[in-house]
Amino acid sequence: MSSQPSQKSCCSVPPPEPKVISSDRPGLTAYVPLFVIIAATAGSAAAKQFSYPAWSGHVWMHDFMGFFLVVFAMVKFFDLRAFATGFAKYDLFAARSRAYGLLYPFLELGLGLAYLARWQPQGIYLATIILLVFGALGVLNTMRQGKQLTCACMGQILDVPVSTVTLTENLTMAAMALVMLLT
Repeated sequence: MSSQPSQKSCCSVPPPEPKVISSDRPGLTAYVPLFVIIAATAGSAAAKQFSYPAWSGHVWMHDFMGFFLVVFAMVKFFDLRAFATGFAKYDLFAARSRAYGLLYPFLELGLGLAYLARWQPQGIYLATIILLVFGALGVLNTMRQGKQLTCACMGQILDVPVSTVTLTENLTMAAMALVMLLT
């Protein structure tokens, strides 16, 4: 028998340590992934404008929403179960239904693809408003209660608390959908 030390498999990865949010607010650098996604999405929507005869703010917002929702859905799919668990801690409906937490990224993806396909825009705007305003209510409730929870909005790539940033994101997207619905 050989007395060689046991070797670990090349593919075994220890489980990640649980994350605890400190009472300190994260610095601006914690939001870099969000800023990158917003810039890439805005740039993608602007680049798409070159295929149209003239610049249109309405069309740019429409394309921005499509790209943004697709990307946000995509990052949630990296660890769907972890997203659903985190989301249930502050979303009013996901707290009552794990199935909704698991379904939410698919709803986001469907909305994003519908924006990009220009499918039923008025219905998509209305669905976006309902989804995001309802989500904002859960965020607002969490903030009002003073809970320090990790925001699940970007899956595992952003480690920041549910905060004014989360609320602003939801309400800004809902406002953009409302502007498009009314114009």
